[in-house]
Amino acid sequence: MIKHENNRFVKTVEGMESVLEYEMYGSETVVFSHTFVPVELRGRGLATEIIKVGLDWAKKENLKIIPACSAVQRYIDRHPEYQLSVA
Repeated sequence: MIKHENNRFVKTVEGMESVLEYEMYGSETVVFSHTFVPVELRGRGLATEIIKVGLDWAKKENLKIIPACSAVQRYIDRHPEYQLSVA
């Protein structure tokens, strides 16, 4: 389960948090600034999972997306359905 709180999407696995952080830029744009997955949990697709949830949220809210985080940019590059939302 991914929680959305305090400008973060968080998934806890084995007591460790994987996080997608964002900031609002005005009322219509979201800047995804940082993705983090603990070393012990990497390779399980957790970053992909939380990025997708974050992008789906932004799309549902009709927000423009600024992918300041390279992991978010790579995800968008691989999933063209999010391209139209990029600011």
